[in-house]
Parts: sequence; C-alpha cells; structure tokens
Amino acid sequence: MHIWVLWLIAAGILLVSEMMTLTFYLLWLSIGAGAAALVAWIAPDNILMQVVIGCAVALVLTVFTKPLVRGFRTSRGFQDIGTELVGKQGIVVEPIDKLKNGIVKIGGDTWTAVSDQFIGVDERVIVVKRGNAILEVERWEDTH
Repeated sequence: MHIWVLWLIAAGILLVSEMMTLTFYLLWLSIGAGAAALVAWIAPDNILMQVVIGCAVALVLTVFTKPLVRGFRTSRGFQDIGTELVGKQGIVVEPIDKLKNGIVKIGGDTWTAVSDQFIGVDERVIVVKRGNAILEVERWEDTH
C-alpha cells in the first residue's frame, strides 16, 4: 500500500471525528494529513518532509484561524446552535447512566447525553447544559 493512501485514511478518520466533535481542531489536523498525503504522492520516500509539511499546515491553520473564529463568534447576530438546545425537550433513545453516556433525540437530531441519574429509553428529558458535543440532561418530570 502506498504511503499517501495511509495519509488519506488518517485525514478521513480525522474529518469524521471532527464532524462528531465540532471543535475545528481535528479539521485542521485532517487538512494537515491531506497536505502530507499530497507530499507523499509527489515524494513517496521522504517521510520526514511529509510529517513536517503535515504538522506545519495544521499548526498554521490552528494559529491563524483561531482569531478569525473568535471574531466570528463574538460578532453581532451570531447564535451558536448549541445554546438554543438548553431548555428543549428530548426523548432518550439509548439509556443514560451515571457512568455511561446515552443518546437523546431532540427534534430530528440525536445527541450524546449525560445525567446524574439513570434515565431509561423513551423517557422525556430537558437539556440543562451543553458542552462541545455532549448535552447534560435531566428527567422532564423532575423539573416540570
């Protein structure tokens, strides 16, 4: 197997992971792995250059896009979709336990959720807090 294929597989895995975390950090690493794949396609025997170019691209994207993202998030009219979830009602799809994350469905979307108590399947929950991609929920009947 060619080394550029391995870089592309790494880029794909990072891209899929990014879609689950919504943080942008893995996106920049994915693009860096894509750049390393391009270098590997051009110079397959120069592994050091592939690693250096991949790391440099990821580092440059991280450093230079962070102020842009911060400015975008603080601009007037910006609303993070996650903050809208707080206070909404959902249905538990996979049970939630203190030691195990579960899955809740809110509207048409499913989210990973945690709770301080056990909440079974098909129970109604309310979102009380949102992390990056994990919601903190409570049983609906306990709050209403």
